[in-house]
Amino acid sequence: MVSKIPTSSRAPSARLVAALALACALAACGRDEAPQAPAETAGDVGGGTSQQAAAQQQAADDAIAGLSAEELRTAASAAYQESRLYAPAGENAMEYYLALREKQAGDPAASSALIDLLPMSVIATEQSRDRGDYAEARRLLGLIERADAGHPALERLRASIDSAEQQTAQRAEQQKLTAEQEAQRTQQLERERAQQQQQQQAAAAQQLAQQQAAAEAAAREEAARQATAREEAAGRQAATPAPARTESPTPAPAPATPAPAAAAVQLRPLSTPAPRYPADALRSGTSGEVLVEFTVGADGAVSNARVVRADPPRIFDREALAAVRRWRFEPVPAPVTTRRTIGFAPTTN
Repeated sequence: MVSKIPTSSRAPSARLVAALALACALAACGRDEAPQAPAETAGDVGGGTSQQAAAQQQAADDAIAGLSAEELRTAASAAYQESRLYAPAGENAMEYYLALREKQAGDPAASSALIDLLPMSVIATEQSRDRGDYAEARRLLGLIERADAGHPALERLRASIDSAEQQTAQRAEQQKLTAEQEAQRTQQLERERAQQQQQQQAAAAQQLAQQQAAAEAAAREEAARQATAREEAAGRQAATPAPARTESPTPAPAPATPAPAAAAVQLRPLSTPAPRYPADALRSGTSGEVLVEFTVGADGAVSNARVVRADPPRIFDREALAAVRRWRFEPVPAPVTTRRTIGFAPTTN
């Protein structure tokens, strides 16, 4: 068993750090400048927050656009595990996965993660709208639309944000808020946003972790059930007596020796090349292991390889499967399904 390094200890590359710093600086500029443009009508308020949200999102997208697919995957995984699911702008898992899906269309990991993140993003949009943080509500609404343009909540959210924003603008016009009061309100919104999002994202991350653990447990139980069924079938086959030999004027051939049960076949490897170490994991010093299930055919070739468990998830899966598919064993009487744990540990010079 190889030692494990926590996923949170992975250090991002210099290029990734520079990109995230630029996104933070641009987003902060957008927040500082927003209160200086007071709205005069309900229509002006809607347009102002839309432009503010679009400007912040564009700044974040520009910074993220320069990252490679592997850098996006690493950043998304780190944000996911650190409960930065959809905020802050430019440094959250949802934006990284959107950029990864746009860079590599059909990426299964990105698509699966976005499906998991959409319900939390809808709730966060509603909460931002309810506390009057319309720029944040529109930014989250834009992320939902990018993730799923046909999401059933889009039109409802957009209409409710517009209505709430117009009512706020009308109240502001009536009350004639001073610049100092508006600045205090903006600061309070920022504090409430940070506190609420931190609590909600932590709870959502815990819920996702529980769902993943339950799915892995179900997969293990199913694999154990299938293994038990194969062993029982093999035992019944071995216990079945050979059919009686009928008398014949000519000598009958000796009865064939029954094939050994699949569970009793010993696999003898001929070639088991080691997996390639992912470049990003090697640079960050990340280690882990992958439990792979596969079938060895009668000719010794490997098929039906799949990941049963991976720690950390999605980092070493591809290379582990690629290595197992290249393995070769001595021919066997019948196909055999087995499991192997493949460890990944960076070597030190």
